[in-house]
Amino acid sequence: MNLIALLTTIFGTAMSFGYFSQVRRIIKTKSVKGVSFATYIFFTLGIAMWLVYGISIADLPIIISNSVFLIGALSVIVVYLIYRNK
Repeated sequence: MNLIALLTTIFGTAMSFGYFSQVRRIIKTKSVKGVSFATYIFFTLGIAMWLVYGISIADLPIIISNSVFLIGALSVIVVYLIYRNK
């Protein structure tokens, strides 16, 4: 893996931690006020397509970073659905 691929993987994965901070906030406050469910649905669909693309071209940086992104985005959706009526 060359330097650019390594940096892309590291920073792509690091960017996904924004999703986990959103999950933490929802769980802590037990509120989804201000969270756009539609936005996360669209993000998740886009991330899933990038993951499929990465798999289709066997590009490890795309696969790794978008796998973590997908887990984060799906986590937001799950906790949103749990806390939406509370």
